[in-house]
Amino acid sequence: MNANAPNRATGGEVADLSALGIGLLASHREAASKGEAQLRERYRFATGADVRTLIALGGDGFMLHTLHRMLEGECAQLPVFGMNLGTVGFLMNEWRLDGLAERIAAAKAIRVAPLEMRATTVAGETFAHAAINEVSLLRETRQTAKIEISVNGRVALPEIACDGVLVATPAGSTAYNLSAHGPILPLAAKMLALTPISPFRPRRWSGAILPDDTAVCFRILEAENRPVSAVADQYEVRDVARVEVTLDREKSLTLLFDPEHALDERIAMEQFAT
Repeated sequence: MNANAPNRATGGEVADLSALGIGLLASHREAASKGEAQLRERYRFATGADVRTLIALGGDGFMLHTLHRMLEGECAQLPVFGMNLGTVGFLMNEWRLDGLAERIAAAKAIRVAPLEMRATTVAGETFAHAAINEVSLLRETRQTAKIEISVNGRVALPEIACDGVLVATPAGSTAYNLSAHGPILPLAAKMLALTPISPFRPRRWSGAILPDDTAVCFRILEAENRPVSAVADQYEVRDVARVEVTLDREKSLTLLFDPEHALDERIAMEQFAT
């Protein structure tokens, strides 16, 4: 098939993006599936080991799912250009059929480092998961959680009684963290947000902004009587006794954005949202 083969479905030509190493992945939701069909009528995409850049169609949830597959080694860590065919689309670009090669060539690359969560349960099992947005600890029952917080091996807060607490990256600071009244962190800030969720005591502690090389450790007090779960994005570990959170720069991912709609600028502008 030549680079501009006729497209029988549309009467136009099929542009060859495979030579540029551009691949396509779509959510199974109806809108994304329809978008995928439209793109495949217009473009030829690279597959398998030939893919060097990935287009992802869907919403933020699908983008996170795709990035987690990369972190877990299920697929190669490739630059990802998302197009929104979901709901919010904060991590996505605008959906458009035209000019894909040009958009990707002009895209602004944003590096995003995930958090690593190591959670040890009351039973002594240890689980490790990555989080691109946040690691959150949440009470499992009506009983208030009681949690000790240590920073770089030093106890910073001996006890907080709360619904939970979270650590958010700059990329995730406008998600659950913002809903919990945490600060918005500019993407270049190299900081983490440590934010309480419905704190009861100390009631006035509003959290902390920490350098992103900080190691945060949560120890669950009365863990058997006041059970707490730990969630790294969508991965949940129940009945935890201890949770350690650090930033893993070695697993940084690359997201591609239209220059006029880049993630770092959107995060900064969220501070002015009303």
